[in-house]
Amino acid sequence: MSQVFSEETHRNMLARIPHCTGREVSDWLRTVDEGPALFRFEEKVSWLRAEHDLAYGHAKAIIHEYDLRRAARKLL
Repeated sequence: MSQVFSEETHRNMLARIPHCTGREVSDWLRTVDEGPALFRFEEKVSWLRAEHDLAYGHAKAIIHEYDLRRAARKLL
């Protein structure tokens, strides 16, 4: 079962990603964008974890941020 994080927890998780992974969030978002065309949230999280050896929380935060930014672009 997936966890639901508050907005504050999500922001804190994003802030820690560069330190924990050695890559900026923008790099991870580009990686997701250039990755396979997966549709389901958990499929994307699983792909990131398997392909890049990320912790579940980090992968989930990256995919959540990716989806938020993608949705924001559609609104413009």
